[in-house]
Amino acid sequence: MAPPFSEATAVKAIDSHTYAADFDTQWCVGSVPHGGVVTAVFLRVAATHFGTVLAAQNQPHTISLHLEFLRRTQEGPATLVVRDVKLGRQTSTIHVALSQDGREEVVGYLTNSNIDTETGLSLKTSWSLHPSPPPPPADFSALLAGQEDPNWVELTDKPFPKFRKIAHRVRTFLPRGSQVTLGLVDEWLRLDSGERFTNESVGFVCDHFPSVIEGLWRIQQDNKRPPAFWYPTVVLNLDVKKVLPPEGVDWLFVRVRTKNIRGGRMDLEIVILDEAGEVVALSHHVVLVVGSERNLAARRNGQTKI
Repeated sequence: MAPPFSEATAVKAIDSHTYAADFDTQWCVGSVPHGGVVTAVFLRVAATHFGTVLAAQNQPHTISLHLEFLRRTQEGPATLVVRDVKLGRQTSTIHVALSQDGREEVVGYLTNSNIDTETGLSLKTSWSLHPSPPPPPADFSALLAGQEDPNWVELTDKPFPKFRKIAHRVRTFLPRGSQVTLGLVDEWLRLDSGERFTNESVGFVCDHFPSVIEGLWRIQQDNKRPPAFWYPTVVLNLDVKKVLPPEGVDWLFVRVRTKNIRGGRMDLEIVILDEAGEVVALSHHVVLVVGSERNLAARRNGQTKI
């Protein structure tokens, strides 16, 4: 049985600057922990560190995250070591390195502030999603109960479910009929466990979505379903715009879009909105497109790269 998200991304302080996590197989793609789960663990380390060791800074909110995925992570225990890089009045930055079995696998910088007490210039812009997504579900409770919505339908035919185990942890609702354009995915998400999304889980949300490749592949490959690709993240950036309520929210909207897929590498731009249509976070990824055998291959010399 899969542990809930809160347990799957839990961290424990070992000392003032060292934390432990444990990646569960049910939150993996193949044998590799899902990148969004890893990102959420980094956010939990920052939340814990700024809530204890750096509590005097009064900067509880991560506003910026940058991760470099150096090597494949794996199921099981992980150690995260924090270095306090810059402590300031408005923002503070820490460096976090995740290692397993002596391998440094993911490194990142996280910058914290206090969004609730931010002051300074605020202006409305004319930005909006283009093309526009379908209107939000008329009744989220009815949608969850299986009742029909005119614009959204639950994704139940999940590709390669034994390989992409993570897909079972989330309920995903897609536009009825088709996406508004190719190379783009709109979705409404809810955790299957019923847990609510918090700012720490935004790190997971920004990396969980159906493949943007499928529609492009079908058009260019005689409507054939794409093979079991693996999409390892190389770089992930997250810009948090809004603090979710302490109790969390049930639903988040995600738009993911790619601009260029070439030579086994693609970019991803992610926009996360709440039910009110307000921007919660923005994210950009650099992603590889490789065969699933790369995910499952045995490690070599203890320093396997992606």
